[in-house]
Amino acid sequence: MTSSVAALLALIDQRLPTGGHAHSSGVEQAVSEGLVTDVPTLEKYLMRRLTTAGLIAAAFSAAAVLVERDALTELDAELDARMPLPAARAASRAQGRGLARIGSAAWSSPAATIEWSDAGERPHHSVVIGLCIRAAGLGPEAAAMASAYLCVTGPCTAAQRLLGLDPVEVAVASLALTSAIEQVAAKGAAVAHLPPRDLPAESHPFLDLLAARHSLRSDRLFAS
Repeated sequence: MTSSVAALLALIDQRLPTGGHAHSSGVEQAVSEGLVTDVPTLEKYLMRRLTTAGLIAAAFSAAAVLVERDALTELDAELDARMPLPAARAASRAQGRGLARIGSAAWSSPAATIEWSDAGERPHHSVVIGLCIRAAGLGPEAAAMASAYLCVTGPCTAAQRLLGLDPVEVAVASLALTSAIEQVAAKGAAVAHLPPRDLPAESHPFLDLLAARHSLRSDRLFAS
């Protein structure tokens, strides 16, 4: 596969078969509780997620571009520690496994010193994004941007499906968040060189509570 920005665009394409369509990133529960009802409330939800879970994802994806082989397991474990809910960890690892299958098929290895098998059987999604970006010959900034962008587009797609929102209005809302996405991506890339234990650990109890309630439901449409 060509090492270019085209690879980045392919990785953030919602049509990529990683199982992302089965996850709402908490939006389903937020809709159920009347917290997300329209495009303005969706934007508020996205900002909460972007500046917490989005920053963590961006930082860990960026770090995966630079990580040494012997620190890859530690990187994955540190990200695991930043996800207090089993459901969130399971969702991340499910998507990570799907993306790793695509990455290993597209590139023989992420880099000369790291093989796909080093990431384990069920690596976290953000880590795999970084490894794919690394394999494509791009840098930490591209990895951070990919994760920050996906933090917004995934929930947007879910909200559009759940609420029947106007696709044009949702698209405009996504575009309105581009500056915030870029800022989060820049923050994530700026700390990519730090040891895994020192990477961001921002959290939001509100989002964790929604995820916990969602995991207990038997009538849910999305896995997360």
